[in-house]
Amino acid sequence: MPWPAALLPLAADTPDPAASVKEAHESVTNAASFIEANWAGWLYLGLKILLILVIAAALRSLVRKSLTKLITRMNRGAEAVEGMALGGLLVNAERRRQRSEAIGSVLRSVASFLILGTASLMVLGALGINLGPLLASAGVAGVAIGFGARNLVTDFLSGVFMILEDQYGVGDKIDAGVASGEVVEVGLRVTKLRGDNGEIWYVRNGEIKRIGNLSQGWATAGVDIQVKPTESLPRIREVVGTLADRMAKETPWDERLWGPVEVLGLEEVLLASMTVRVSAKTMPGQQFAVERELRWRIKEAFDEAGIGIIGGLPPADEEDAPADPSAAVAPPSALANPASPQAQAAAPIPAPAASGSPRITK
Repeated sequence: MPWPAALLPLAADTPDPAASVKEAHESVTNAASFIEANWAGWLYLGLKILLILVIAAALRSLVRKSLTKLITRMNRGAEAVEGMALGGLLVNAERRRQRSEAIGSVLRSVASFLILGTASLMVLGALGINLGPLLASAGVAGVAIGFGARNLVTDFLSGVFMILEDQYGVGDKIDAGVASGEVVEVGLRVTKLRGDNGEIWYVRNGEIKRIGNLSQGWATAGVDIQVKPTESLPRIREVVGTLADRMAKETPWDERLWGPVEVLGLEEVLLASMTVRVSAKTMPGQQFAVERELRWRIKEAFDEAGIGIIGGLPPADEEDAPADPSAAVAPPSALANPASPQAQAAAPIPAPAASGSPRITK
């Protein structure tokens, strides 16, 4: 059966095998020439990028290990001092540990960011990418993020400087303005406090405008004693000095008292009382315990010495004093005199006589 002329292939549409082979040969030749001409540059670029990455990784690992060893050495030194006499007064192991770990975390993060960021920029520069627009875009994005998260940045920077300056640490009793209590945890963004009633306060570091550390250096215990103005001041000083010497030799007050108990003098003098001020320098955070113990001992010593304290029990001579006889006598009354106007006004109205009295009828 003969094929239609339209379905018969034309001679021009038939591919030439010789031409196809020639084109393939030319493509392979061009590719080989391109690779031969550029393989040295590619090898140099690959080795350069690999060297940058290897140096960055090695430098980052070296810095992080150095910081870790430094922090471990600081913690080991704090533990050694903790075991010494009065070590708890000079350094707190938990406080030093958290402070060193926080500083180490910040330094490791900053070092990693700087090293890896610099390595990334060097790799992009080696690849021939223009870093100008990229750095400009990063700068604009950084400004936008800084404005949007300024409170977070403020909290973070405030926490970093608080830790670096060692303004307070774990175990310190501080007054942060917005809250006060014992420091439980110090973070880069939030400080955790435990109040006097056991509550937990989470205070952002950026909100702390002032800090009063009540656990650094030393503290002062002050006791005010109200006695009668007739008491002998030298006798009071002698009694307080005797009990203070005895208290300074007993445990644990021999460690909590950092100075002698002194009678500073009269704080206030009134007609019915006078106030004597007693003060002592104590271990930080132990002033309240020393004040309570001083009040206890002063009360016992004054009772033995017969020194009266205002507000306490009255002395025996005042208890046995006879009562005033005039206190049981009622004040005079105007109704007791029948002729007085008050008595006459209070007298009942007499009834009218029965005979001769007019009757009122409707």
